[in-house]
Amino acid sequence: MRRNSLALTAALALIVTTTSCTSGDKKSSTTTPTTDPGADNFEFQDFGSEEVQVGHLEVPLDYADPSVGTIDLYVARHLADPAQRIGSLLVNPGGPGFGGSDFAIYADQIYSQELLDRFDIVGWDPRGTGLSEPAIDCVDNYDLYFADTDITPDDDAERQRLIDVAQEFTDNCVDKNEVLPYVGTNNSARDMNAIREALGEATISYFGFSYGSELGATWATLFPDTVRAAVLDGAADPDADFIESGLQQAEGFENSITTFLAQCSASADCAFYNDGDAEAAFDKLMLEIDENPIPTVDGRPDLSRGMALTGVANAMYSELLWSQLEQALADAQAGDGAGLLALYDDYYVRKPDGSYDNSLEAFQVIFCQDDPTRLTVEEDNSTAYDYAVVAPRFAPGTTGSYFCTFFPEALDPRVEITGIGAGPILVMGTTGDPATPLQSTENMADALEDGRFVIVTADRHTGYGVNQCAYDVIDNYLIDPVANAPEDGFTCE
Repeated sequence: MRRNSLALTAALALIVTTTSCTSGDKKSSTTTPTTDPGADNFEFQDFGSEEVQVGHLEVPLDYADPSVGTIDLYVARHLADPAQRIGSLLVNPGGPGFGGSDFAIYADQIYSQELLDRFDIVGWDPRGTGLSEPAIDCVDNYDLYFADTDITPDDDAERQRLIDVAQEFTDNCVDKNEVLPYVGTNNSARDMNAIREALGEATISYFGFSYGSELGATWATLFPDTVRAAVLDGAADPDADFIESGLQQAEGFENSITTFLAQCSASADCAFYNDGDAEAAFDKLMLEIDENPIPTVDGRPDLSRGMALTGVANAMYSELLWSQLEQALADAQAGDGAGLLALYDDYYVRKPDGSYDNSLEAFQVIFCQDDPTRLTVEEDNSTAYDYAVVAPRFAPGTTGSYFCTFFPEALDPRVEITGIGAGPILVMGTTGDPATPLQSTENMADALEDGRFVIVTADRHTGYGVNQCAYDVIDNYLIDPVANAPEDGFTCE
C-alpha cells in the first residue's frame, strides 16, 4: 500500500499558508528571463487559465533501444510569476501508478504561495499511468479480484481461488499491455531527465511524495549532475527487499490502527467508543465479519474482512478520515457495511459510474517491474505468519498475496539508490506514518550520500502541510538549497 491517493485528497483539502523565505543560489537559482525556450517541445495549451497549461512529450519506450517505440507523456504546469521565477519544479504525488498532472493543475491548492511564485510547477502522468499513452489496463471489475476472496480461507477450494485470481489478474496485465516491461521506475527517472532537457534547463528541482520519493531518489542517482534540489516526503526504505518492505509497511499500518483505536477509547465522542474499549470491539467486529460478511449496498458484494481492512487502512493515511472511519465501524457493528465499503472503494479509486481508473493496476505492474523477487506460492504462503506477528489486526491473512508471483522476470529492476554527487537532499518523515514508517524514511536518508532527514510530529502519511514548520523547511530549501539545507535530524513538532 505504498501509494498516496489519500495524501493527494488531503493535500487538496489543505489551506495553504504563505511562508517567509529567502531566495538564493545553488548550481542555478537566479530568476530566469520570461522567455520559454522549451514550450514548443510540449505544445503547451492553456488549461482553464493562463497560469495552467497542459501538453505532451514523446519519449522512448526503451531508452536502450529507441527503435522499439515511444510513449506519449501527459504533462501539465502551473506557471510562476515571471519576475520571481527560479525555474521548474517537477512534482509527483506517489503510487506507483498515480498520475502527477493534477499536482500541477491544482498546484494553487497544494503548494505555498512562495513556491507558486518562484517555480513553474510541472507534473506529468508517469509512463503507464493517467492520461499518458498507452496506459496500463488489466481488468474492469475490481470486485471479482479484490472483493470476492477470503483472506483467511477455510479449505483448499478457497485457497486455490486466491491463487487463481492472482494468476488471472497477472495474465490480463501481461496480455493487454505491451508497455509492461518498460514502465519501471528507472525509465520514469529517465523520463524526468527528458522533461528537464525539453524544458531547456541545465538543472532542475523536484518534490515527490510517498513513492515519488523513490522516483526522485532514483533520478538523483542516475542523473546527479542535473539535480538543483530534491525533496522526498514520506519515503520508503530503498534497500528493503520484497518481504522486508512489506513487513515494515504492515507494522506501520498496525501502529496507526492502534493509535486510532486508543484515541477512540479515550473519547466518548468517538462513534466507535464502545464504553472505552474500542480495541476489543474492533477485534470482535473483524472476526464476525470474517465469519459472516455483512451487507453493503445493492449490487455490490457483502463486506468481507479483507474489504473492511482495506477501508480501515485507507483511513490511516490521514487523520482527516478518522471520524469517517469511526462512524463506518459503528455502522458495521449495526450490520451496515456501506461506510467501510465507501472507504474500500476510495482506496481502489472507484468512480460514481462504477468504473475504476487504472491507478491500482499500474501500481502492481510498476512495483513488479521494479522488484526482481518472484516468490513461489509456497514461499509467499510461508510469510503469512511473519505478517500476523508484526500486524495481527492489519494482516491476519493465512496465505500469501502472490503479488508478483506470476509476473514475468523484471527486465530493468530499480537501481540501487545512492544519490552520489546530487548534493543535499531533504527527506521528510512523520512520526505516525502508516505507509512509509519513520524508520523506513530515515533509512532512505541514510542511503543517500547527503540525505537531510527531517522529522514531523503527525499521525498521517507525508509531512508537507502539517504545520508552518513543515512548510518553511521545505520551501526555504527549494528556494535556496545551499543556504537552507536543514541539518540532518531537524524536527518539526
